[in-house]
Amino acid sequence: MNSKDIQYKQIIEENQSRIRSVSRYYAGTSDDSEDLYQEILINVWRGLEKFRGDAQLSTWVYRIAVNTALSFVNKKNKYLNFNTYLDDGKAANLVGDDREDSIVHEKQLELMSNLINQLSVVDKIIMSLVLEELNTKEIAEIVGITETNVRVKIHRIKEELREKVKGGQYDI
Repeated sequence: MNSKDIQYKQIIEENQSRIRSVSRYYAGTSDDSEDLYQEILINVWRGLEKFRGDAQLSTWVYRIAVNTALSFVNKKNKYLNFNTYLDDGKAANLVGDDREDSIVHEKQLELMSNLINQLSVVDKIIMSLVLEELNTKEIAEIVGITETNVRVKIHRIKEELREKVKGGQYDI
């Protein structure tokens, strides 16, 4: 095994769950998710020699994953109108952790997923990275905007989501 193979294997081991999460967010089916996951792995391999170390390795991997996901979605839908797919663990911090009433929790999760899917493409990307618990600096590097802009966008998005829920536009 050469040094590139060893480095690649280590990168994938350290970032596998992140890559899988991005794949699930942007793919509608488990087959699409697996296809997207494989595309991301290929793009990480192809880009490995170009990694200069300007960003953290995990941020670089996220950037490849998000860009690959957007290309993947674009191939599937020429207008780039995609849906994110939340799982229980990642969305709990947005809907609350009310596990005693699973029906309410399921409705909250469905509601949050629907609301996030109504956001713009950039806002969806930002919220998916927030759900992955990335810090604002990492999100800024991945999305390509300033850290201040990321903080403002996150605040505005959360306020918009809260207002829609509080305003009674959506029933939980």
